[in-house]
Formats: sequence, structure tokens, C-alpha cells
Amino acid sequence: MDRTDTTIIGSAGLPGGTSPAAVPIATPSATAPVTTAAMARAYARDVVLEQWNRPGRAATEAAVIDLLLVVSELAANAVRHGGGLAGFEVTPSDGGVRLAVRDHSDVVPSAAFGTGGFPARHHGNGYGWPVIIRLAREITVERCPEGGKIISVLVPLV
Repeated sequence: MDRTDTTIIGSAGLPGGTSPAAVPIATPSATAPVTTAAMARAYARDVVLEQWNRPGRAATEAAVIDLLLVVSELAANAVRHGGGLAGFEVTPSDGGVRLAVRDHSDVVPSAAFGTGGFPARHHGNGYGWPVIIRLAREITVERCPEGGKIISVLVPLV
């Protein structure tokens, strides 16, 4: 699959002139923040079923599976490498859903700017970013002024 998205890193701000610190990264509810990949998958699925799907437009099972793979990888990376999930947002858009995953680490994963190729040899890891790159579009990584980062992607559902 050809990579047709753009990958950006920066700390100057998000589209529209807002800074990452000014962008709220919501969770499903104040009483149950998303802290695991399983919770993130359940929330993303609910958003698709309750907000994105409508008469004449419904995500296919394959598109939802792709979405859940991307959610799993982003959330697992935040937990494993980013000091935990600091925020998780799923926003419906015309072509799919935008995910925004915030963690506590300022470290930008070098694999985020890769080709999407899988590791030459199996080491038990290193497959997450290639999956994200192959299934998502408009990948951005924004450092937050107060620390941490927000990784945002668009996952097509059409």
C-alpha cells in the first residue's frame, strides 16, 4: 500500500493556530478515563456505532478492524513507551475518525517517520508503527509545552 498521508512533527501548534496545550484531549467520561488499550478500543467502537454510522453511511467490518488495530497500537505505545495514556479522543469526520492520543513522554518515536516497512527479522516488537503508517492518514506528532506529546491520526472508514 502506498503511503498517501503527511507526517508532521512540531511544537508550534496544531492546524487552525491552536497549540497542543489548548486542545482538550477528552476521555469517555470524567469517572472512567481511558487508561488501557482495551478501554480505548471499546470507546472508539462506541463512537463509530453511535456517532459516525448513520443511514446511508456505515463503517464496514474491515474498516472497524483497521481502526481497532490503530487504536491498539497507539494506546499500547503510550502505555509502554510514553508513561501511560494522558488523554484519548475519537472525533468523527467525513472520511473516518480522527484519533488523538496523549502520553507523558516528550520522546518522538523515530519509527513514526518510517516507510511503513516491517522489521526484516522478528524480534517480538517493532510492528506497531508500520501498522499505523499503513492504516492511518494525516499522522502528526505534537510536543506539548507542559510535557508529553499528542499523536493524531485519521483512520478512514470509507
